[in-house]
Amino acid sequence: MGDTAARWRPFLPVAVLAALLLVPKLPLRVPLLLDGPINSPGNLQLLAVGFALGIAALSYNLLFGYTGVLSFGHALFFGAGVYLPTIALRRWRWDLAPALLFTVAVALMLALLIGALTLRTREVYFAMVTLAFAQAGAVLVGRNPGGLTGGEEGLSLPTRPLPPWMVGVVHTANLYWLTLAALIIVYLFALRMITSPVGHVWQGIRENERRVEMLGLRPYLFKLLAFVISATLAAVAGIFYLFLTSGATPGTVRADFTVSLLLMVIIGGSGSLWGPVAGAMLYHFLNLRLTAWAGSKAVAALPAILARPLSSPLFILGLLFILLVMFFPRGLAGTFVGRRARPLGRVLASASATTGDATRDGVER
Repeated sequence: MGDTAARWRPFLPVAVLAALLLVPKLPLRVPLLLDGPINSPGNLQLLAVGFALGIAALSYNLLFGYTGVLSFGHALFFGAGVYLPTIALRRWRWDLAPALLFTVAVALMLALLIGALTLRTREVYFAMVTLAFAQAGAVLVGRNPGGLTGGEEGLSLPTRPLPPWMVGVVHTANLYWLTLAALIIVYLFALRMITSPVGHVWQGIRENERRVEMLGLRPYLFKLLAFVISATLAAVAGIFYLFLTSGATPGTVRADFTVSLLLMVIIGGSGSLWGPVAGAMLYHFLNLRLTAWAGSKAVAALPAILARPLSSPLFILGLLFILLVMFFPRGLAGTFVGRRARPLGRVLASASATTGDATRDGVER
């Protein structure tokens, strides 16, 4: 009985996500958390954007949480998923299907190229090189080469190539269902990967890369596979984010977006599957609600010594993150389940130590 329960436990989040498919049909109200009925277009979009960020957090967790590879360049691939379809649809006037296939293909090839180069470096050098690639992408978008990216103003998504059921506020529920279905599929794919022999090697690399080498395996190839899958899924997340926000903005390419993904994974619980999804939803909700709260009359009425810091959403978000790390070091998944999620200190230590062992091994050779 216990073995059966353990076997089916990873599918419990899928059941929860499947239940959320009913939300657009439920005119329920959630006081203090949401304005108006939960199935209003604004609330459905808020939830759907959280689902898209959940896909991005899941993709980052495959690389960071399960393989122990700390990258600061994930925003480049998410941004590619946002910008490439927009450019193809608006500037080149492609149809939707070729634009999406082009985006996924370019993201995959870009991940293969960048991963093949950057994974030859270790420790902080890998993190810095991936950061450099992300910064290069952000600069390229900001420079607006050939008028393609729109510079700092970004690009709006044209509605002409989109099917009618994806256009307009009245069809927000369709985008909600589409994004949620994509999240469920990505979750099941990630579950299949981490429970496969390849996933076990990833976790072995995370714990001790040198031992994996001693077994006759090549960690470089397995890390490259994790990097490519993670980056491609991030581009897919970017595509859904584009559909929901109806445009591409430079903020999706900047390196601080990768830091946001890292926070989502840590808040939710690194080394778990449902944790990063929950962390992404919570981060997205707090990011929006704290902005509104920081500009409220209640904060303005406080003494200046309190009003000034509390009027900054980043200050409040940072304070909440510090409290979460102090009192819930295993994240949401570790707090409420207490098994798979790994403490923040151990996560960062293993990401550094395993690469450090491999570096020393290379020096010895």
